[in-house]
Amino acid sequence: MKKIINHPQDVLTEMVAGFVRAHNEKIEQVPETFVIKQKELTSQVALVSGGGSGHEPAHAGFVGHGMLQAAVCGQVFTSPTPDQILEGIKAVDQGKGVLMIVKNYSGDIMNFDMAKDLAEMEGIQVGTVVVDDDIAVENSTYTQGKRGVAGTIFVHKILGAAAGKGLSLDELVELGKRVVGNLKTIGVALSGATVPEVGKPGFVLADDEIEFGVGIHGEPGYKREKIKPSKEMAEELVLKLKADFEWNEGDSFAILVNGLGGTPLMEQYIFYRDCLSLLEQDQLSIPYSKVGNFMTSLEMAGVSLTLLKLEEDWLTYLNEAVDTAAW
Repeated sequence: MKKIINHPQDVLTEMVAGFVRAHNEKIEQVPETFVIKQKELTSQVALVSGGGSGHEPAHAGFVGHGMLQAAVCGQVFTSPTPDQILEGIKAVDQGKGVLMIVKNYSGDIMNFDMAKDLAEMEGIQVGTVVVDDDIAVENSTYTQGKRGVAGTIFVHKILGAAAGKGLSLDELVELGKRVVGNLKTIGVALSGATVPEVGKPGFVLADDEIEFGVGIHGEPGYKREKIKPSKEMAEELVLKLKADFEWNEGDSFAILVNGLGGTPLMEQYIFYRDCLSLLEQDQLSIPYSKVGNFMTSLEMAGVSLTLLKLEEDWLTYLNEAVDTAAW
């Protein structure tokens, strides 16, 4: 294992400290926790997300005006604990309630639900939006049902903008459910990821192998094949999304090509070009695009492709200015 770390057991502590110091004009750490919060809060419903570390810049990179008000960081690939989540909720509540955006993993669901119960006992109104955008497999390691992956970033962006416009907690929960219902992601991996305290990759692919549908913690996908040109990988993923969306000519989508941590931007843009060509062949409208590393899996090589079928006002929300470290 080759990593730029000191001791594996100190990775979370040192990463959070470095992140906060690097972006201290925007964010701060809640004392005695691994909660990163927006420094200057405004009077609105506060958004809290989080999960295991190793997915940077998610989620801490999206804390700031226009997106999240707090991110709760767990150990690598491990859900944050309920007490940490509770501290995040309490730190950002401005009296209008707190919305939790939770990826669909068993540990995350359980711990965020427990934190919600604890917060409500203290008089804080809490709502939840669960993201389950990964269409690769229905049930996999850590989940009952579909996994929450890179599409979560679009949920942060749209709900963050809507909260800033003054939507109520109930309105944000309803909007979040609609966004998640129109959101689908699928990915392909070229290599595995090594958790520092484990010291070896979670799975190993041969030099000429790829795996379609791998999760962001290295969960199994749906098939392994020999390496293909970018165009053929794009076709595999686009056809899966097409079958799930059952789209029609003229439908409008936002697209996110997300690097999984070890894929150069050069390759991500090649893959984006190939995906866009296929979508344009079907006469789809693509008024919004993002390409880059947003929801990674340590050093895993690969990409995921997210499509969001747009409804009224969502493009406006996506284009709203934000002040975060990673958007």
